[in-house]
Amino acid sequence: MQSSKSSLAALTLGAIGVVYGDIGTSVLYAVKEVFGSGHVPFTIANVYGILSIFFWTLTVIVSIKYVVLVLRADNNGEGGLVAMLALASQAVKDKPRLRQVLLAVGIFGTALFYGDGVITPAISVLSAVEGLEVVSPAFKEWVIPLTLIVLFGLFFVQKRGTSGIGKFFGPITLTWFIVIAVLGVSHIMAHPEILQAINPLHALRFMYHQPGTTFVVLGAVVLCVTGAEALYADLGHFGKRPIRLAWFTVAMPALTLNYFGQGALLLARPEAVKNPFYMMAPDWALLPLVLLATMATVIASQALITGAFSVTKQVIQLGYLPRLNIQHTSVRDTGQIYIPLVNWGLFVAIVLAVVTFRSSSSLAGAYGIAVTLDMLITTILTFFVIRYSWNYPLALCVAATGWFFLVDLTFFASNTLKLLDGGWFPLMIGGGIFTLMMTWKHGRELLNQKLRADSIDLKSFLEAVFVSPPTRVDGTAVFLTAEPGTVPNAMLHNLKHNKVLHENNLFVTVRNHEVPWIGLHKRVDIESLGHSCWQVILHYGFKNDPDVPRALEEIRGRGCELDAMKTSYFLSRDTVIPSIGGGMAPWREKLFAQMHHNASGAADFLRLPNNSVVELGSKIEI
Repeated sequence: MQSSKSSLAALTLGAIGVVYGDIGTSVLYAVKEVFGSGHVPFTIANVYGILSIFFWTLTVIVSIKYVVLVLRADNNGEGGLVAMLALASQAVKDKPRLRQVLLAVGIFGTALFYGDGVITPAISVLSAVEGLEVVSPAFKEWVIPLTLIVLFGLFFVQKRGTSGIGKFFGPITLTWFIVIAVLGVSHIMAHPEILQAINPLHALRFMYHQPGTTFVVLGAVVLCVTGAEALYADLGHFGKRPIRLAWFTVAMPALTLNYFGQGALLLARPEAVKNPFYMMAPDWALLPLVLLATMATVIASQALITGAFSVTKQVIQLGYLPRLNIQHTSVRDTGQIYIPLVNWGLFVAIVLAVVTFRSSSSLAGAYGIAVTLDMLITTILTFFVIRYSWNYPLALCVAATGWFFLVDLTFFASNTLKLLDGGWFPLMIGGGIFTLMMTWKHGRELLNQKLRADSIDLKSFLEAVFVSPPTRVDGTAVFLTAEPGTVPNAMLHNLKHNKVLHENNLFVTVRNHEVPWIGLHKRVDIESLGHSCWQVILHYGFKNDPDVPRALEEIRGRGCELDAMKTSYFLSRDTVIPSIGGGMAPWREKLFAQMHHNASGAADFLRLPNNSVVELGSKIEI
């Protein structure tokens, strides 16, 4: 029992650091953007109204939608948009057209995640460093350079993994939450009447008397729920109970106290609107607070970068991106990975965002549209999961998700007003990634169709070969093939050029499924083809790490014994040639051909031993 309690405490502390780092740093800029936008006249009633909207936005979107409802939609213990997409597509697999639409919507939401992944570190770190301007106006010219130095350091250390510094995330973020709560309480004590803003009547009164203003400022109010998606995405790392416990005991109370403290400060000193968070602190505490805020925003950004690596790996497994160089940074935790292309691609885009927008207020215009669209997509997918997977009555499903759909749609509509002020930036990034994903998926389908059309039936071919068999050599040949039951090009080339056949021959197909994990007991399907030849299918979930040699160890005792020292792996390295009148527009075929050419080798991705791999090339027109 004591061990269980300590484990829960450790997981809860971890959840505070990783899950709530992003939403925890939103206090740096959310209130400032609402009142600094110029859309809300500064009156006592408006301060109460805005704070009430903040509190109930946190309650409805985070506490009720994500913590209570969405966390229930786990895919074998895993969360996140990819896991939700897999659940929804499986739920409607008997409705192929609807399934295709949901897959496209879900993949677009996943692509938008990268747009969010650019804006969030930029606005978080920049808003923290801007605290130096409160210390002294002389520091203003140093804000951009210092922000870029901090961000470069963050991305530079990614290749070393987070196992060494990850243990500090929870304690530092917990310290951050305690500090912002204390800052809030110190000002609430001077104006305790501000707590009346918890009453939803203040929010309703503000919305009733100023509907136009409400619609406009919702684009800034949404800043208070930045990182809410992380709640669901990190479900597999921490579990439901620690995430819920961390929210209701630490994150939510600390955020509420700080927002209300900022409101109390504004009642006493309206001029503090230029940066209410930092102006809550006494002069002696400003520099330590800037340092702590910078550390907290770096941790929040780290969680998002790690999420980008994980999502990329999952999308590759689902077949929407080409294989990339994926490096494992921990021998104990297989989930800790580093993808150089994603890491430095994100860094370049973030530098562009910081240099282009130059302040957290300008970046606030870019923030929100991608996040609210992702929230809307999550709500839509949730409906299909609870309706078709959980088989709840239609009326209950509409009631459960309809309210959240309207809330998300309202926030998204408000954020479209910021499209020209910077909202185009994350949409442009998301749209570009979505184009790459759909081009790769469609291109792979065309390539497989071409391979199937030109393929030879494996069983018939083997029967013909063994009528007058070639010379058999000692050892095992493993032929990797995309389609089971067809003759791999690598085998045809091997017979043509080397005129030999190995003593044992395995024809291996790797299948990726729309579930997070597939255990070793379900990993391998094996079928004997006679003449010491076997058809093998290896099954992986989108969070499994493909490892062909290890998986093939599972066939020991099933008629085929492998000796690692006598096993060779044969792969076909296909070169794609775009052709006029194919299945895609010419520019997309050229893009696919380039992506196919630049994809990392299958040998590395499948963990094949370098000294046992033979690659044989061929050209294929699509």
